[in-house]
Amino acid sequence: MTDDRPRTSPARVEPVPGEPAATATIGDDRTLLVADYHAGYEAGLRYERGVDVPSRAADRREQLLGLIERTAPGRLVVLGDLMHSIGDPGGAERGELEVLFESLPAELEVTVVKGNHDGGIETWLDDAAVVPGEGVALDRVGVCHGHTWPTPEVLDCDVVCLGHEHPCVRLEDEVGGSRVERAWLRGRLTPEPFRDRPAYDGLPWLSPGAESPRPPRVVVVPAFNDLVGGTWINVPGQSFLAPFLPAGLVDGEAYLLDGTRLGSYRSV
Repeated sequence: MTDDRPRTSPARVEPVPGEPAATATIGDDRTLLVADYHAGYEAGLRYERGVDVPSRAADRREQLLGLIERTAPGRLVVLGDLMHSIGDPGGAERGELEVLFESLPAELEVTVVKGNHDGGIETWLDDAAVVPGEGVALDRVGVCHGHTWPTPEVLDCDVVCLGHEHPCVRLEDEVGGSRVERAWLRGRLTPEPFRDRPAYDGLPWLSPGAESPRPPRVVVVPAFNDLVGGTWINVPGQSFLAPFLPAGLVDGEAYLLDGTRLGSYRSV
């Protein structure tokens, strides 16, 4: 695989302090990245589990609008699962998304990476560019959802951003109490799980030898929706959701939303 894009300084993805969101410079645009919005989740709980939870649609919308005002991006990228229902969205869910998009700044460019919950979103969402879940390269930042293997172009970027996993950590205090908090999972990809897949033949960092460049960094973005739960990344026996995790991230580190570095996610 050849890459004729000019190599300048490595792409940077920076978490927004205290928020399940990150910023990156993609081309000339400041970009806001969020994952797993899961619009209509409360309606899904009522239908799927018989659990009645008041809608937090307005809270989600105001949180996202506040982030947009705070970071002033030219582009918003949703890393999959903008909606919750796997099929066509119902009234409450579609209504939530319609109000959300009506509230976004008119000049804001929106890209939605199609997640496994996003059904036929590309057939009715006219206010955003919808790209496949296996992802695309946006300049030197690769974006994908994480429920399937990324494209070679995504893995040829400086940094790969994905959602789907909803990473969380379970923290215990000295008297045995515990709490679960959303977390970032960050590190550098490990080549082994990618080497036996023909689609990736030719990626420089998968070629053995000292001259090969380092693998891309990876950022697993916490779920924007705080109701959806997720993978307890520091609890033994937990199954990861992405097909290349945890084998593809042996030395990853966990961070809380407030920036607290917890160290290796395996030893938190």
